[in-house]
Amino acid sequence: MTGSPHEHPFDVPLPFDLRPRAEKAVRDLQLRQFVGSATRGKDRGRRDGFREVFGDRSEGVRTLAGAIKQHTLDHLDWYLERFIEAAGGAGVHVHFAQDGAQANAICLEIARRQGCRLCVKSKSMVTEETELLPALLAAGIETIETDLGEFILQLDHDAPSHIVTPMIHKDRAAVGRAFARELGVPYTDDPARLTAIAREHLREKYRRADLGVSGANFLVAETGSIVICTNEGNGRFCTSAPRVHVAFAGIEKLIPGPEHLGVMLKVLARSSTAQPLTCYTHCITGPRRADEHDGPDEVHLILLDNGRTEILREETRELLRCIRCGACLNACPVYRRIGGHSYGAVYSGPIGAAITPLLKGVHNFPDLPKATSLCGACFEACPVKIDLPRQFIALRRRMVEQRVTGAWERAVFRLWGWSLRSAWRYRLVSGVQRVVLRWLGRGMGPNDAGPSTRRWVSRIPGVLKGWTGERDFPAPASRSFRQWWEGEGRSER
Repeated sequence: MTGSPHEHPFDVPLPFDLRPRAEKAVRDLQLRQFVGSATRGKDRGRRDGFREVFGDRSEGVRTLAGAIKQHTLDHLDWYLERFIEAAGGAGVHVHFAQDGAQANAICLEIARRQGCRLCVKSKSMVTEETELLPALLAAGIETIETDLGEFILQLDHDAPSHIVTPMIHKDRAAVGRAFARELGVPYTDDPARLTAIAREHLREKYRRADLGVSGANFLVAETGSIVICTNEGNGRFCTSAPRVHVAFAGIEKLIPGPEHLGVMLKVLARSSTAQPLTCYTHCITGPRRADEHDGPDEVHLILLDNGRTEILREETRELLRCIRCGACLNACPVYRRIGGHSYGAVYSGPIGAAITPLLKGVHNFPDLPKATSLCGACFEACPVKIDLPRQFIALRRRMVEQRVTGAWERAVFRLWGWSLRSAWRYRLVSGVQRVVLRWLGRGMGPNDAGPSTRRWVSRIPGVLKGWTGERDFPAPASRSFRQWWEGEGRSER
């Protein structure tokens, strides 16, 4: 039931092959309808929201938000020390974890020491990254996801496919079936009734829980505060009802001070859900005080590295600006067609295609930097102005340097490089290419759309068949531009 772990679609053989999953997703018309409709609506809402609130200041606000994050990353060691001092002074126990396994072990030790048996968990991408849920369940701690989308996925033994909207790939009928099967309630697909069922089930868990787990949207260095943004209020229950609260956060979540928080909250809400602000913004600065009635007895924060210090290198540092708003996913034409599970990792879409190879190794996820059209929609949508297309190109260069690319690909580009070193080589290679492609071409329109005087290439054999597997393209002309120019072209001038 709710104690069952996710059966992750991210437990994939390495090196990960994107093609089979992408092909399956493209053929799934229902998935494409759900994901496409939702992401287009979210992207439109983001653009309208920025225009309504910021007007012609939109670019300036994005620049400011990006500068706040970049400044913090450029001085991360100093801000980490400042945050640890402030958080410790407020009564927060700060822990450091080198990787996901160590982060989970710290959380389990806290739970063991405090005798915790029931955990209510708020939405957190970092805990998805560390796979905390199965670790808690394996340790015998009943654990309930309390974000409605995550709760549904836990019931259905599924995993999130979007950073902000985890069950974007499901419809309400699937939710109704999961509730009927796992909770023993009559089937219904009425959203109001389904929400009421979830509320009734979760309320009882909140009352009994002795451990609350959350993520963190921001960490304020000056005050030592943990900032959590939600729209359902579950985050507030998870962090105030149990006697122990454990927060997970990547080291990149820091911002300098409270005066910077307002900017970040505004761009986060507008970019993720097109709201002026999220419904609940919870700032936690230590455990319950002696004169307070609500709140935990202990607050722990686990700061996770898990490859982030490697990304902190200058050429990739801007990727750590990411505030996990999901705007790049909503704008991406590739994500809209293949959904989140196709990426084979917790972080999907453009930001996932950039950071997953860095976190897990480009040799393990060589397809992800290529899962992009380089159209720039992600860069235009990003509220902190991460230049993702530039990062994809840099990752592809790294793959070449590390010889991650295939032998055929390396051979083709070596031949291309050889041909560009002199004019006669270029004419030789391009001439052979033109003859071969015209021989492969046929006098039909694209996709057999009737006779045509123009030749179209519909099938290339061997390693180059990927070019024509999904589309036809026009064969080259019988003469190159140079040949035409040296003939009658110059005289027609």
